[in-house]
Amino acid sequence: MQYLHTMVRVTDLDASLDFYCAKLGLKEVRRIDNERGRFTLVFLAASDDEPSSAAKRAPEVELTYNWDPEAYTGGRNFGHLAYAVDDIYAACQRLADGGVTVNRPPRDGHMAFVRSPDGISIELLQKGQPLAPAEPWASMPNTGVW
Repeated sequence: MQYLHTMVRVTDLDASLDFYCAKLGLKEVRRIDNERGRFTLVFLAASDDEPSSAAKRAPEVELTYNWDPEAYTGGRNFGHLAYAVDDIYAACQRLADGGVTVNRPPRDGHMAFVRSPDGISIELLQKGQPLAPAEPWASMPNTGVW
């Protein structure tokens, strides 16, 4: 058995790609436009997850964009996507600078949560040992839900 991907439905493909790629740092690895089914699938992977050989696929996030508008509920009940980052503070600062709300700041130098444009919770975890608590993160309160 091999883990392949997690699918997330999105309502605005451009806003989602801006969040997941430009702000979070994932890379688009392939795209499928299905005119008959009226949907677009965009597969994303983290740079550290890129496979070392053509025989293996990296774990991916599949963004599913249905061309006909639909109302999606959930987000939090989906659970969350989790990514390890080299520097939790730098990652959160980059996201905040890009206009993303850090819902659960990395007060402990280890864990933070943000949300995608469609309300999907994204957990960021510090690689290795937690960083020492640092301001302004150490005293920031939670914002909204995560």
